[in-house]
Amino acid sequence: MNYEIFQAINQNAGHQHLLDGLMVFFTQFAFPFFALVLLLMWFLGKEKEKYTVVYAAITAVIGLVINFVLGHIFYENRPFVTHHVNLLVQHAKDSSFPSDHATGTFSIALAILWRKHRKIGIGMFLFAICTGISRVYVGNHYPFDVLASIIVALVVSGLVFALKSYFAPIGHAIITIYNRIPLVPKNEQSISK
Repeated sequence: MNYEIFQAINQNAGHQHLLDGLMVFFTQFAFPFFALVLLLMWFLGKEKEKYTVVYAAITAVIGLVINFVLGHIFYENRPFVTHHVNLLVQHAKDSSFPSDHATGTFSIALAILWRKHRKIGIGMFLFAICTGISRVYVGNHYPFDVLASIIVALVVSGLVFALKSYFAPIGHAIITIYNRIPLVPKNEQSISK
């Protein structure tokens, strides 16, 4: 079933120039886009946004570490290694399961949503969905790789939010160091962590 769903999505690749370009964009620019949003939240936001950026980064790192472990335990060849696919983006022949792009983007989006930044979080969540679909479309992942990534992101983001009091000292330390740097924009308004 995993391969059948993959085929249904990937069979369109290489035939529709506009859709191909859009899917390649989501695949190649997801991480830079998410990094830019986090940087804007950090530099333009108040203390609450800075804590959100820290929690989002922690969530993404933990999610990607879990992916690394899962990829070694449940190694799966990428679709283009095992099957003939419409490959739009070249990729290393490492483990397909789970998708780092999907885990990273969903982890950050969910972390932002947990912190009640609804507009930014929903926008990033929609971008993460498009990124997950694009990973299948361009031939780099199976659908279940993306689904597993969403589960990892949901669990990790929920745990980081539930245990935020344990991560707050990390955020406090980073924000304190940042606020001591001269000539950088800052807003030291005290907000609940």
